[in-house]
Amino acid sequence: MFIQTEQTPNPATLKFLPGCPVMTAGTANFTSEQAAHTSPLAERLFFLPEVTGVFLGADFVTVTKNEEGDWYRLKPAILAVIMEHFTTGRPVLLSEPAVGESAEAAQDEEDEVVAQIKELLETRVRPAVAQDGGDIIFHDFQDGVVYLHMQGSCSGCPSSTATLKAGIENMLRHYIPEVVEVRAV
Repeated sequence: MFIQTEQTPNPATLKFLPGCPVMTAGTANFTSEQAAHTSPLAERLFFLPEVTGVFLGADFVTVTKNEEGDWYRLKPAILAVIMEHFTTGRPVLLSEPAVGESAEAAQDEEDEVVAQIKELLETRVRPAVAQDGGDIIFHDFQDGVVYLHMQGSCSGCPSSTATLKAGIENMLRHYIPEVVEVRAV
């Protein structure tokens, strides 16, 4: 098994591509060892003391390290965990995750503006941030403000504010006049 790695805009995260599907649907974000109990892969990665976050995408695993962590030492250990996990055929998750959207999204009738926002995020934003090892999830829309939840390499990334303001906010304001601002939650 050959696992590729890619840098992300966030220096504290690294993207690992095992060359096989990681998640069959949705994404999963783990920000602590306790939260990772539903994923044998994430749980094992959290055994490494420098690991502070694990994000699972369709075909990648993004790992976040603490400030003391050194990629030169940590990267081989992460590669070993990922390789061992996939070669033994263990499940990535013990149960399928809920789709990464707020409970409000489950309503039968959505507001037309919210539907437009979600469509733009799904088709234009999420594929782009997935390339950087992250994800952006719609959280809410109130009084012209779109609230988004940033995951994976996007969470804590130095350029995430610029991405939100210069990229996502400008695009949403262009297509949807009701949007006046975008904020991270």
